Amino acid sequence: MTERISVRRAVYEENDRMAESLHGRLAKDGVFTVNILGGPGAGKTTSLKQIIARLPRDTVSVIEGDIASDIDTKALRELGIDAHQIDTGGDCHLNVPMVESILSGMSLKKGGWLFIENIGNLVCPAEFVIGEDIKLVISSTAEGSDKPYKYPSVFQKAAAVILTKMDLAPYVGFDMDYFASGVKSLNPDAPIFPVNARTGEGFDAAVAWLKSLKAKS
Repeated sequence: MTERISVRRAVYEENDRMAESLHGRLAKDGVFTVNILGGPGAGKTTSLKQIIARLPRDTVSVIEGDIASDIDTKALRELGIDAHQIDTGGDCHLNVPMVESILSGMSLKKGGWLFIENIGNLVCPAEFVIGEDIKLVISSTAEGSDKPYKYPSVFQKAAAVILTKMDLAPYVGFDMDYFASGVKSLNPDAPIFPVNARTGEGFDAAVAWLKSLKAKS
C-alpha cells in the first residue's frame, strides 16, 4: 500500500513555524512589520512612499520583493529610504528564508517600522506569512470593484485595504458600494481607506490607523 504525503502542507507548516520565530525576534525589538500585498500596478510602491512620508524617516526600513528588477528599490533609495531588494527569480511570493537572508544584512531601528512589499500577485502571497504583524492590501479602482469577490483569500486576511486611484473611479465605472460590500462580507473589521497616491489625499487617515495599531502591539 502506497502512503501519500502532503508536501504542500509540510511546506506551509515549516514556513509558519519560521515566521512565528521571526515575528518574535522583530517584536522583541519593537519593530512593527507590515506585509504589503496587491496586484501589479495597484500602486503599492507609490502608496508606500506616501506612508513613509508621514513617518519619521530614520525609523523606516523596506524590503522590496520582485520576480526581477530593482526598479522600485532604486526609486525608494533615491528618496533616502533604507530599501533592500529580494529577486525571487520567478517565485510568485516571498517566504521566510528569503526575508531572513535580507534581514541578516540590515540594521533595523528598535521601535521602528519594517515594510515588506510582496510580489505583485493577489493569490500566492496571501497564503504565506513572513513574520509580519499585519497584511495590508493595496487595491485600485482601475482594477475593478469585483476584486474581493474574485480573490477572497487576500481580502479575508487583510488588516486593512488601501484603495488607490480614487481620481479614476468615475472614468472606470468603479462601484464603491459593491467593492466595500465584498470586503466587509469577508472581513467586517477591516477598514477601507480611499486614497489618491499621487496627491496624498486620504493617507493621513491610513497612517493614523497604522500608528494606533503599532501603539497597541
